[in-house]
Amino acid sequence: MAFAPMGAKASFFEVLDRHRASLLAALSRGGQEPPVQRTRTASSSEVLASIENIIQDIVTSLARNEAPAFIIDNRSSWENIKFEDTVGLQMVSHCTTRKIKSDSPKSVQKFALILKILSMIYKLVQSNTYATKRDIYYTDSQLFGNQTVVDNIIDDISCMLKVPRRSLHILSTSKGLIAGDLRYTEEDGTRVNCTCGASAIAVPSNIQGIQNLITDAKFLLIVEKDATFQRLLDDSFCDKMSPCIMVTGKGIPDLNTRLLVKKLWDLFHIPVFTLVDADPHGIEIMCIYKYGSMSMSFEAHNLTVPAVRWLGLLPSDIKRWK
Repeated sequence: MAFAPMGAKASFFEVLDRHRASLLAALSRGGQEPPVQRTRTASSSEVLASIENIIQDIVTSLARNEAPAFIIDNRSSWENIKFEDTVGLQMVSHCTTRKIKSDSPKSVQKFALILKILSMIYKLVQSNTYATKRDIYYTDSQLFGNQTVVDNIIDDISCMLKVPRRSLHILSTSKGLIAGDLRYTEEDGTRVNCTCGASAIAVPSNIQGIQNLITDAKFLLIVEKDATFQRLLDDSFCDKMSPCIMVTGKGIPDLNTRLLVKKLWDLFHIPVFTLVDADPHGIEIMCIYKYGSMSMSFEAHNLTVPAVRWLGLLPSDIKRWK
């Protein structure tokens, strides 16, 4: 999508209205409609049953004098990834797997850690309580070694059980910010108003739990850098371009920021723009919002917004405008 040089404010919104109309027309034709198959939200009883089945398989293997093993989809191989215009990067239905064996010196420690975190997830789901990835790490930081180990295992378990992390009762701390014409109610009943001002609102840690979202925004602007986001806030961007919503993931976006952008797109279908640097890092960040990432490709349907548009200086503009 190309924009003419912006003149009056009304002409800018006329462009947005035309863009939104074209998006809605594409949706009605099925052009941008999300596929039916997606990572499902499992009930607590389903998650508990899935974990019990895994433990039962381990017990059965031991009874047969066989070494138990976890079979997990290989999330780090491009052979297991396909690209679709309406989704972005997603895992193929029949992908290669890897075995985490209990009798292999290379994988026995990971096998034990997966088993430990599975037991923690079982207790969380059973008691209907939640924990952050950081909480899990600090239950035994010496055993886990570092936070990355915990993060990868949780993603592996989510992929293995074919359920989103929310269904495992594990939350991640949000680093993103949101401002602008948006109001919603959090899971505990707290009402939030993101009206733009001197400061922004932190992206909620439980995106699936927020409800009653209300906005008259004409567009959603994703800003790559926190410094640029704060500068736009200081310059009253949201007031001058009202009504609009502005979001930043402070660089590489965390899961909650991506979930929020996806939720806003699914609910309101307003134009979504990314303001990023015209360098490989900025383009990568835009592509994560738009097409997803390899590591989270198993949950692509819940995270990607292929309708995202690049706003800002393009490499082609350097030659075009000399």
